[in-house]
Amino acid sequence: MSSLFPTLTGSRAADRPALRFGDRSLTYGELGAASGALAARIGEAGRVAVWATPALETAVAVVAALEAGIAAVPLNPKSGEKELGHILSDSAPSLVLAAPGDQLPAPLRELERLDVDVRAVGPRPDEQADGQAADQTGAQVGTQDGAQVGENYPALIVYTSGTTGPPKGAVIPRRAIATTLDALADAWQWTGDDVLVHGLPLFHVHGLVLGILGPLRRGGSVRHLGRFSTEGVTRELTGGATMLFGVPTMYHRIAQALPEEPELAKALGRARLLVSGSAALPVHDHERITAATGQRVVERYGMTETLMNTSIRADGEPRAGTVGVPLPGVELRLVEEDGAPITSYDGETVGEIQVRGPNLFTEYLNRPDATAEAFTADGWFRTGDMAVRDPDGYVRIVGRKATDLIKSGGYKIGAGEIENALLEHPGVREAAVTGEPDADLGERIVAWVVPADPQSPPDAGELADHVASRLAPHKRPRTVRYLDALPRNDMGKIMKRALTS
Repeated sequence: MSSLFPTLTGSRAADRPALRFGDRSLTYGELGAASGALAARIGEAGRVAVWATPALETAVAVVAALEAGIAAVPLNPKSGEKELGHILSDSAPSLVLAAPGDQLPAPLRELERLDVDVRAVGPRPDEQADGQAADQTGAQVGTQDGAQVGENYPALIVYTSGTTGPPKGAVIPRRAIATTLDALADAWQWTGDDVLVHGLPLFHVHGLVLGILGPLRRGGSVRHLGRFSTEGVTRELTGGATMLFGVPTMYHRIAQALPEEPELAKALGRARLLVSGSAALPVHDHERITAATGQRVVERYGMTETLMNTSIRADGEPRAGTVGVPLPGVELRLVEEDGAPITSYDGETVGEIQVRGPNLFTEYLNRPDATAEAFTADGWFRTGDMAVRDPDGYVRIVGRKATDLIKSGGYKIGAGEIENALLEHPGVREAAVTGEPDADLGERIVAWVVPADPQSPPDAGELADHVASRLAPHKRPRTVRYLDALPRNDMGKIMKRALTS
C-alpha cells in the first residue's frame, strides 16, 4: 500500500472521517475499500485522466491511481474542447475516470470510460497481497506492470498555462507530493486532528494536492464546500473545522462580508490556521480580516512545477505582504538578470526566484526544450517570479519577470492562449491580453482588440463568450478595449507596457 496515506492501512482509523462533500462522506475504511478496488482495476492502465469535479469520486480516483502506481491527469471540467483536445493528445491517457452520470464532452468520448464507485467493496489496503510497500525512508513505492515504482515515478501530470502557446504538462513525481506535504506539516503544525475546509477546484495543485491529499496524508479530514460561500465557511468552522484554505478572491469576499456577518467573524476566530495562496493577498484585506477576527492569514508560495516553496510558519511572524521563509528541504535564491546570485538580502534588492529541492517536477511532458530552458545548468528552476528578501529570510514577491502571466481569481493564466483564441474570432484582426489590478480577482483579464471592421467591432460579451467556450470561463476577458493598431517595436513585437487605460 502506498506510504502516501498510512492511515488507509490498518483498522484503527477505519471509522475516522476522511472526506466530506456536501452530505456525502467517506470514512478511512470506506475510502480504503473504494480506492483499493479501483486501483486493482486500473493497475495496468499506464496513465488515466480524471474528470476532476468537486466530488468524492475525484478524490477516490486520484488516491486509487496513486495506490496503483500510475499517473493521473486531472482535467478541468470547465475547459473548452480545444484545450481538452490538446491535453488528451499530449498526455495520451488510456481511460478516463468519472462520476456516474457525469456528461463528458466530445474529446473524452473517444476514451474508454470507467465510472468511479465510491461505495465499492474490495480488499482492505493492508490486505492486498503483493507489490506495494514503503522503503525505510518513507519514500513512495507501488507497482506498475508488476515492477516496483519508486519516489521519482510520475504521480500527477498537471497542465499549466505558459506565456505562449497551449498548456504544458508538468510531471509531478511521487516524492514531490510526499516531501511538500511533510514540509507543510512541519511549517503549519498540521496533524491528524486537523479538519480542513475549502472550496477550491480539484484540477490544480492547491485544491487537489494541498486540499485533498494533504489531509489524507496526515490522517485528518477535509470538508469540501462544493462552491465557496461565506455561509459555508461559517458553518464548517463553527462545526469543528480547524483550517481554511482559500485564494485571495475568497478572502476578499470574506473581508467584505465580515461587517454584515458577525457569525463569520466568530467562526474565523475559532480557526487554528487560515491559509491563502495562488496569488498575493492585498494587505488591506489582511488588515480587515485581522481587525474583525483577531486572526492573521498565513500566505505561502508555490507553483505547479514546484508545489510549495515557502510559507509563513504557524509559529512564525505572520508578516502581511510576504510569503514567509523556504520550507524544509527547499533551497531558494534570488538572482540578477545575468544569473548571478544575490548574496546580501536587504529587503530592497529585486531578483528572480530560483528554487531547488525534492519538491520539483521532473519535466514538461513531451517538451524537452521547455524543460531544459526551465532549469539552470546546476539544477535550479527558474520560476520567473521576482522578489525581494529580508535579512531574516522572509520573501516578498513583487511581480513576474515577464508581463504575460496573469493571476486572476486564484488562477495563473497565460496571455498567449487567450490571444490565440481571440484571433480565431472572425471579427478580430489583432489582439493582445494584459492583466490589471482588481480588488476582487487580484487581476482582471483585459483584451486589447483591433477589429477586422472598425465600423462594426465584435461585442465585448461575444468575445468573452468566445474565449470561455474555447478555453475555460475563468480565462474570459473581463474588459475589452478597442484600438486602431497595437503598439509594436521595430521588430514587430507588441509592446504591452505601452497598453494602458
